[in-house]
Formats: sequence, structure tokens, C-alpha cells
Amino acid sequence: MRFKQRFLPLLAALARGGLAGCLAVGTAFAQNQYQPTQQAQTSNQQPLNAPTPGLLTQPSGMQAQLQAPSLLPSDTILNRSGSTTEAEAGATAQGPLAEPLRAPGPSRAVFGAALFARNAPSPSDTGNPNYRLSAGDRVSVRVWGPVESEVIGALDAQGNLFLPSIGPLRLAGTRAGDLQRTVEAEVRRIYTQQVQVYAVLLSAGNVGVFVTGYVRIPGRHMGAASDTVLDFLLRAGGVDAARGSYRDIVVNRGGRAVQRIDLYPFLLRGALPGISLQDGDTIVVGKQGATISADGAVRNNYLFEVDGRSMTGQELVDLAGPLPAATNAVVRGTRNSRPWSRYTTLAELRRLPLLDQDTVTFITDSPAPTVRVFVEGSRIGPSVLVADRDANLCQVLDYVEVNPGLADTSSVYVLRKRLAAQQLRSINEALDRLERQLFTASSSTTGVAEIRTAEAQLVSTYIQRGRRIQPEGRLVAVDNQGRCASIRLEDGDTIVIPERSDTVLVGGEVLNPQAIIWRPNMTIRDYLNGAGGVTQRGDDSAVMIRRASGQVLLDPREGPRPGDELIALPQLGAKSFQITRDLLSLIYQTAVSAAVFNNF
Repeated sequence: MRFKQRFLPLLAALARGGLAGCLAVGTAFAQNQYQPTQQAQTSNQQPLNAPTPGLLTQPSGMQAQLQAPSLLPSDTILNRSGSTTEAEAGATAQGPLAEPLRAPGPSRAVFGAALFARNAPSPSDTGNPNYRLSAGDRVSVRVWGPVESEVIGALDAQGNLFLPSIGPLRLAGTRAGDLQRTVEAEVRRIYTQQVQVYAVLLSAGNVGVFVTGYVRIPGRHMGAASDTVLDFLLRAGGVDAARGSYRDIVVNRGGRAVQRIDLYPFLLRGALPGISLQDGDTIVVGKQGATISADGAVRNNYLFEVDGRSMTGQELVDLAGPLPAATNAVVRGTRNSRPWSRYTTLAELRRLPLLDQDTVTFITDSPAPTVRVFVEGSRIGPSVLVADRDANLCQVLDYVEVNPGLADTSSVYVLRKRLAAQQLRSINEALDRLERQLFTASSSTTGVAEIRTAEAQLVSTYIQRGRRIQPEGRLVAVDNQGRCASIRLEDGDTIVIPERSDTVLVGGEVLNPQAIIWRPNMTIRDYLNGAGGVTQRGDDSAVMIRRASGQVLLDPREGPRPGDELIALPQLGAKSFQITRDLLSLIYQTAVSAAVFNNF
């Protein structure tokens, strides 16, 4: 009620001073000195998009823009940011630091599919250390020292290579990786003195291998006898990721299975069966087994194939690699032809059986025990402080070192992102109401319609300016005596300690707006006279003082303090627009977006 009494005379200001006069008043109220210097980086905290109780949504883009400038991102996510039901979020699904752009939600990539993302190698490009030499393979051997000998040739039908001055070397059945050691042993059986040996497999014989099953290009493919199963799978286009199995691959020879291959040990540990393929062998890729998806706070967000009908949660944990921040998991799937879900801790998940098409989202569902607070302005020491979650402003200020001669500790204020979002919502709602009234009002006569048209043009300009306002979320933290308020700090708050000032800024309806040196014996009228006096539209009895802390005094009973801002308001008139009340309300809300009106 007190506010209405003070602002009621301004309802007539639109008629005498015009809309520009009220705009000047609104601008004086809405001194917006805080502008974010950079937009917050996109958080790699992924929202949980499943309709599960307790799971939260992603922060809005506006909240990201209102983040206080810092080198450290905020860990806090809010639900319904800027709304009356806003609350701090709980569960989040944060991906690894090395993958900030990972898409949220269940993964569509099959674990192991990257094996076949390249072109098939030519036989000359391959080298299989497990390949065993056979007749026809070309080998180069050179011996030097007390005896010198060199030969480049193919193994004969008996699997021998004849080396001059030494004789035949039995190499058939030797692993390609053991060729050097085998030749050295044979040579030193004859020459016991120091001899140097160099032996290498130049090329292996060509073989034709059938590749079939769930591959992209089934058929007979040619390659070197030293090629691995992976090489022939690549020539067949790789395993069909949507239907083929990475864990059920069989090599048939002569109508029977000679080797079963599971690619997971190779993907995880580099272990691959050392089988040498022969001409006429058949590689059969079986159908895909049960698959389980892992996403959220994990290093490996893939579809994992189950070696059987089910796997335990422990197996999935070993494959997916949850991040240290993961505390819980949301499991969704189908049981008995009906939707099924569970919310578990990681310990419970390890014992839970998982079935085909289950999706497991690893999340962080533990509130942070601390908050991170930034310090700006006149300070000595660090600009980032970490405090307990229940710490208040007065407690934190005890740890901020300042120079008493430079810092204005009686004007400390707090910039809060949540408050800025609420202020922006309030301004936009007021603008929406004003716009609706502006364009839906009826006119009884042509003259009234013309007046409304003129009003609409002027007010539309103000609405456009109002849409561009970026509130700073300032929270007054001290009273008139400079005592600190016991405000509980939130994560991402910025504490601002202004520098001491020796001047008073005089503006508004004065002839010469300027900064005037503060003196203890000067009155409000003295400051107005120092700025050239009020204009014809001004009223020296209607002034407003804005403290350095952001506190606004609409009816000051004492003069300004050093660092204050003295604003002369326009004279009051009797004529008013039809929609003045809504416009004045909007001006007030615009002022609140930059400074909190407080009466201690």
C-alpha cells in the first residue's frame, strides 16, 4: 500500500511529460550495470528423458545465458527455471569430459561396429604373426659374418628353403612371427661363431574363403593365406550391426567347425584366436544375440551383445565403465510382454539380471555437499570460494580479504542467476499483459480510436525495449547501517564488493547530469543545484536515491552517501493514457530487474 501511495502521482506523468518522460523514469529505475561477458558453455550434463519419477529436465537456454561470468561452469541444474515452482534439480546424467557433445538418451551404436568402419586391406598390406608358413610362401633370408649367404625364394613342396653354404631349412609350419628366431637357430647349429641373420616373410599364397551369414557382402573372397578372420570379414563388408553377431562367428573347414570366435576379447584385450585360414574355408557370422544399452554417466555408451540370453548387471558395469560420479541407474525393459522398470543403486544393479532390449541409464543422484561462490570487486585473494551447502553470506565474507581503505563493505550485494530468471519471467509476463490490453481494447468513437492508435505506437516502442532487458538478479545484502544479511548462498552466486567512491552521481531531470564530490554537510537540494538544477519537467521534491548496494529509497529522509545515485523524477500531471496503470507496473518491474527495492 505504501508503494501505491508513492507511485500513484506517476499515473499522470504520461500526459504532462509524454511517454518519453515515463521511459526516462523507468530507465532510471532499471540501471542494468551487470552484463554477462560470455555465455555459459553447453553443459555436458544430459537430461533424463524417460518418464521416471524424480528424473529431471534440461536447464533452459535462458538460464545458460544468465550464468555469472566465470572460468568454472556451475554444477547446479534447475527445474522450471525462472518459474514460481522453480526447484534445484536432482538426478543428472553427465557424460565423460572427453565427449562433451554426446547426444542424450539410449545409444544406437553397437559395440564393435567401428572394427569394420574402414576399407578392406589388400593382401600386401596385411601381416599376421600367427600365420604358419606352407609350401609356396616366399621368404627372404640373409646371413653375414664368418659366412655370407642370401636367398629369396619360395618354400618347396616339402616346406624347405635351400640356403647356400648352409643347406635346406625346414620352415613349413613355422609361425610368421617366429621366422627370424627359427632361421637363427638353424644357422647357428652349423656355425657356432657369431653370425647375423635376417629373415622375413615376403608373401603368402592366395586363398579363397567363403564369408556368409549376417554380413553385408556374403560370398567368396580372395586374400593372402596370412590374412586374419578380420581381414576377410572386412572384405565382406563387416558384420551387419543391426542383425549380425560379434560374439558368434564360426570357421568351418571340411564340413565341421574348427574355430569359434568371440570378438569381445579382441575389442577389450586384443586377444584373437591364432587360426590360419585355408583355401575353401567358410566363415559364418551368426545372428545377433540379446542386446542391452548403456548410456548416461558411462565411458562406453553402446549397445552390448549378450553372450547368451541374459547378463548380470556386473557384466554390464564391466563393459560400460560407469564414471566416478555415477551413483544410481534407471533400468527399463520388458518383462512378460509388459513394460518394466527399476531404479537401483549401483550395488543393486550388479546383482540384477538384464534381458534383451533393456536400457540402463547411469545417473548421478546425490546432492552436492558444497556450493561454489564467486567474488568480484574490491578484494584480495581468490575469486572462487567453495563453502558448505548451508553457508550464509556473512560466514563466507569472513574468509574474503579486503583492503578497508578501498572496499565499500557496507554496500555488498549478491548477483543470483535464479533471481535474474525470475525477474525476466515477471517482465515478460507484464509485457504480454500490456500487449494484450493494447491490441484488444475497444473504442466507442473514431476520435478515441485515433488516440488509442497513437498510444499503441508509443507503447509498442517501449515493449520492444522491455523485451531486450537482461536482468542482473541483484540481491541487496546489507541494511541501512551496513549490517550483513544472513542470506543462504546458492551455487553460482556472485558476491560483489564495490570500490569506495567519493562522488554522488546526479541524473534524471536535471540540466547537467554529472558526478559531484560528496560532502557530509550537503543536502539533496545542494546536489541538484550542483547539477544545474532541475529542468522544467523536473520536481526537486520528487527524488530517488539508489545505493551502491542496489537498495532504492523512493522517499529519502537523508542525503545521499558516497557512491550513491541521486535521480530527479519528472513533474506530475493530471492527464493520463488509458493503459497507464499497466505501463507503470511494467516500469516498476523493470526497475526490480536491476535492483531490489528494500526498506530495512
